[in-house]
Amino acid sequence: MSAVDTEPGLADRILGGWLGRIAGNMLGKPVEQGEVWTRDRIDRYLRRTGALPLTDYLPEPPTESEGLQLRPEWRSCVRGRIHGSCRDDDIDYAILGLTLLETHGFAFSTEQVGDLWLLRLPYLQTFTAERAAYRNLANGLRPPLTATYDNPYQEWIGALIRADIHGWTSPGAPRRAASLARRDAVLSHTGNGVYGAMWAAALISAAFTAVTVREAVEEALTVIPASSRLARTVRRVCCLHEAGLAWEDTLTTLDEETAGLGWIHTVPNAAVLTAGLLYGDGDFTRTVALTVRGGLDTDSNGATAGSVAGVLCGAAAVPDQWKDPLQDTVRSAVFGFDGVRISELAERTLRLARAEA
Repeated sequence: MSAVDTEPGLADRILGGWLGRIAGNMLGKPVEQGEVWTRDRIDRYLRRTGALPLTDYLPEPPTESEGLQLRPEWRSCVRGRIHGSCRDDDIDYAILGLTLLETHGFAFSTEQVGDLWLLRLPYLQTFTAERAAYRNLANGLRPPLTATYDNPYQEWIGALIRADIHGWTSPGAPRRAASLARRDAVLSHTGNGVYGAMWAAALISAAFTAVTVREAVEEALTVIPASSRLARTVRRVCCLHEAGLAWEDTLTTLDEETAGLGWIHTVPNAAVLTAGLLYGDGDFTRTVALTVRGGLDTDSNGATAGSVAGVLCGAAAVPDQWKDPLQDTVRSAVFGFDGVRISELAERTLRLARAEA
């Protein structure tokens, strides 16, 4: 019997998605600067701190100088210092998406997404394509111009990180999830930036009913153009994994093939994410650990990988070292949501998923 056939199973998987997204985000946040924290450097840090294999949040830096090279938020994101989640846009957008669906329903318009940003999200908590779109909204532009005017970040990862809510509320319906994610994404993105959001939403939706993570990845590919660079890159990771290449060799190959796109571009990050999912093979800890060790946009990739793995295994199967420090609490810049309970967010998401079942 699938998760969409039984409410207790669905509730556990939605909560698993929220917990996984937040835990994966927290794991990757201290090393979120792909130009500095390369895959090799992350592993050197883990070896120096005795944290390989990685089975928990990152350990504290062994020296003050190394601490200065981490993101300043590391003090609330490393082992022993986590008391609830720290604020991050990867979580803010999931909360905004939940509010969007509660306020406007599943027939929401792209314009309503923008209106909600202006109402609920502080400008200085937006970045890259989202900040460009926000500025365009404030200056009176409407979609699709909000995505294209003076916006060099149209294919970066921002729309992908907004997609989870559309997967969680469309369990087992990846095409529907992708359609919702597209309507959200075109406010700020074009091309592979939009395809990334559609793919991620479909991936999370498919995880509710897929037997294996590979099945979910393959199902998600059906919602985006097969000729797109994103689809070709994801298929390439699948082929290398199936051929038996080691995780490290697969990522080295993809590094070379996506060189020049930048560490926040959707395509190379989708490669890291896909590798983490396939080589993690449904194991929550291994999935988020490999994904973050893969580098690039570590907190965003860790969040999406955690969401997929959390849906696949359910909240009850997420190991305690990941969920207990979160203390069922979320910090958020979204107006009216700071300090909200993770369990409450999951319950509200469940109500939406049930409404459309």
